[in-house]
Amino acid sequence: MPERAHDWQRALESTDVPADAPREQLDVRDLGPPKPLTDTLERLTELDAGTVLVQFNDRAPQHLYPKLDDRGYTYTTVETDDAVVTAIWPAE
Repeated sequence: MPERAHDWQRALESTDVPADAPREQLDVRDLGPPKPLTDTLERLTELDAGTVLVQFNDRAPQHLYPKLDDRGYTYTTVETDDAVVTAIWPAE
């Protein structure tokens, strides 16, 4: 998890991430391809309905976005000093 957690939390507050939803974190910054993509998709299948997955990466997960679209997820990505943070949640 990034050292300054408050930075990513504050950055997500300015997006449409459900504020009252439970959140799980997944740090994939040190993983080589395709592990960030596969680990994120696997984790999403394990989450309770309505939980937001917050992924920490070293770059925007461009290859993940189409897969999320295909599976019916909503997502937003913000950049902080420590990581590229993508919040993913089920589309309503």
